[in-house]
Amino acid sequence: MSTQEPLGSTLRGRRQERKLTLQQLADQSGVSRAAISKIERGESGASTPVLGKLAEALDLSISQLIGGPRREHVVHIRSAAQPVFREDATGFERQSLSPLYRGQGVDFVVNRLPPRARTGPFPSHRHGVEEHLYVSKGRLRVTLEDEEHVLEAGDFLFYEADRSHMFENLTGRVCEFFIVIDSTRLR
Repeated sequence: MSTQEPLGSTLRGRRQERKLTLQQLADQSGVSRAAISKIERGESGASTPVLGKLAEALDLSISQLIGGPRREHVVHIRSAAQPVFREDATGFERQSLSPLYRGQGVDFVVNRLPPRARTGPFPSHRHGVEEHLYVSKGRLRVTLEDEEHVLEAGDFLFYEADRSHMFENLTGRVCEFFIVIDSTRLR
């Protein structure tokens, strides 16, 4: 599933819902007006850190920004319908597993990092957002500002996500890790 076109239209729609100009979103997110415009037109992709900045500025999760199924009483989301974001520069892949309920406060994702790859820093979330991370394959270095944690397959890490965070695959194989982003304390 390509994310550039749906991302662009979703970004534009969310920005317009909040009655923000390109410049206002640029000021709130720290992402340049030109970059936002290119993303909205589908002319450019976005790095994961840029997606994080835009999502935070729009009070959304990255999963809500890249799209996916909406609220129903029972939700069965087939693999093909789960939005996937791939960062061209690093090969980092983020797949949204959970339904994208507005205001639900929980976002469940699986991330895959190619061998020896690292993400750029994810911007900090608002105070009160927590992340629960589980490594299912590989060996992962998680950097929380200046604090490092090395996790093996089967390891779990909980942290308050109101600080920048980066992920690095320390192996020669794909590293897979699940994250539950919990913002329920903000409601």
